[in-house]
Amino acid sequence: MGKATKFVDIFGHNEIGPVENPFPTFRRLRQEEPVILLKGAAYYAHMVTRFDDCIEILKDDKRYSNRSNSRGIGLVMGKTIVEMDGPEHTKHRNLVTPSLAPRALRGDFMANVDKIANEIIDDFAGQGEVDLVKEFTFNYPLRVFTTILGLPAEDVKFVHETAAALATIGVDPAAGFAASAKLKEYLAPLVKGRRDNPEDDLLSKLCTSEVNGEHLTDEEIISFVCLLVLAGAETTYHLLGSALYGLLTNQKQLAEVRDNSDLVVPALDETLRWESPVGLVSRLCEEDVKIGDYEIAKGEAVILALGSANRDENKFDDPDQFNIHRGAEALKEHRAFGLGKHFCAGSRLAYAEAKVGLEVLLKRLPNLRFQDGEEEKSMVVGLAFRGPNQLPVQFDA
Repeated sequence: MGKATKFVDIFGHNEIGPVENPFPTFRRLRQEEPVILLKGAAYYAHMVTRFDDCIEILKDDKRYSNRSNSRGIGLVMGKTIVEMDGPEHTKHRNLVTPSLAPRALRGDFMANVDKIANEIIDDFAGQGEVDLVKEFTFNYPLRVFTTILGLPAEDVKFVHETAAALATIGVDPAAGFAASAKLKEYLAPLVKGRRDNPEDDLLSKLCTSEVNGEHLTDEEIISFVCLLVLAGAETTYHLLGSALYGLLTNQKQLAEVRDNSDLVVPALDETLRWESPVGLVSRLCEEDVKIGDYEIAKGEAVILALGSANRDENKFDDPDQFNIHRGAEALKEHRAFGLGKHFCAGSRLAYAEAKVGLEVLLKRLPNLRFQDGEEEKSMVVGLAFRGPNQLPVQFDA
C-alpha cells in the first residue's frame, strides 16, 4: 500500500462533511488519477472515480465483496444485507424485498403517502414562503417510514436524528456507538410486540416473513430497520431535495414538470445521476486485482465514487448540466442505486415516495421559486451523502 491522501486534503472536508462542489476534483481524478489511495478517519481505501471502472466492480461480486461494510456502518447498524454476499445475501434479500414493494405495504400505500405529503404541506401552504428542506424534504420521508413501519408518529424526530448519527461511525466512533445503542434499545420492545401481536404494518411483515421455512431473528429485524431508516429515509430526503434544487434553478424545466406529470420520473432519474444521494459505496477485494495499471491487494478496501461515475464526461453529454430531456435510455444509465445482485432493495419505494412528494408539492405550491436573494445561498452539499443545505422558497398562497 502506497502513500495515502486524506479526504480533507482534496475535498476540504471528511467523507461526511458539507463538501460544496466535489465535481471539479472528481473530473481531475477521472482524467489524471482514476484510482487513488485515500485515508479516512479510521481506514484506508482505494477510490475509483470512472463510470466504466465502477460498473465492472459493481457487477463482479466474486472479486469485490460487500463485507467491507462490516468494518464501518455494520459496526453500529448490525449485520444486514449491505455486508452480505452469496447464499446468505440471497436468503436475506428474499426475506425482506417483498415487504418493500409498494403494493405490499400497509393498506393503499400510494394513498397513504399522498395523504402524508398533503398533511405536511397543509402546515405551511397558506404562508407563501417556507424552507422546503426544514419543513418538507426532511420530515416527509420519515413520516412515511414511521407510518408504514408502524412506529409512533411522535417518535419521528428521535428516530431520524438517532439513525443519522449512525453514519458518524467513521469520524466519531463514540457518537456512532451511542446512537446504535439508543436505537436498538428503542426498537427491541417494538419488535417483540409485533412478534406477539402482528399488525398491518411493515414491522409485522418483517417479523412474519418466511422463505423456505426460515424467518428473520429479532436482531436481524432491528438491524434492517436501522438500515431502512438511515439508507432509505436519507436517500429519499436527499433525492427529493436535490430534485427540487435542480428544478428551482432551471425554471423552464420546473414549469414543464409541473404541467406534465409524465416528466416527474425523468426529473427524478436525472437527479439521481446529477446529484446522487449516496455518493460513495465500498467493497472489499477478495483477491489481488488490477484496475487498469493500478494494483490493489487482497483484503484492501475499494470506494466507488458513484457521484463521480454519474458525471463521467466519457459516459454522459454535458454531465454537469441538469437536463430532464436526455432521453429515456440515457436517463436510466445512472448507477445511484447500484447494479447487479446488490441493486438497492428499496429503490422502488424511494421512487414511489419521491414521485408522490414532488407531484404534490408542485400542485399545491403555485409559482414556486427561490425567495429573493436566497438562490445563491442554497446549494447541494456532502460527499458520502449529498443533499441541499436549504431551500427557502416563495409561492402564491
